[in-house]
Amino acid sequence: MQKAILTMAILTAGMASAEGATKGEALYLEHCATCHGLDLDGQGPMAGVMVIKPVDLTALTSGNQGVFPVERVVKRIDGRDPLVAHGSPMPVYGHFFEGGAGALKTASGQPIVTSRAIVELVTYIEGKQQ
Repeated sequence: MQKAILTMAILTAGMASAEGATKGEALYLEHCATCHGLDLDGQGPMAGVMVIKPVDLTALTSGNQGVFPVERVVKRIDGRDPLVAHGSPMPVYGHFFEGGAGALKTASGQPIVTSRAIVELVTYIEGKQQ
């Protein structure tokens, strides 16, 4: 089992590429832009009605001492670090992001197992950092 997870992490690490970012952009536009905005700046059309305002997703690295917070972003998207911004855990599309194993690595090299869709989405967001 450990070997299978490590193999998946190695295979998925190679997917964090332009193809993954392209798929991630499509996922972002469909599932995230309504709140976080087309420019990932937290100014989506629903932002004004939310109790907790969406963050500027382009500033995640600059707000984390120059390191993209992979683990925090993955856990926020998949619900392991819930944020109740609009009466339900974020994301409201959580069921969509389940299934299809994938993995990303933190700055320290620690793999985080998650779904392939989240790998693609996080790859896109990481590529949009200021």
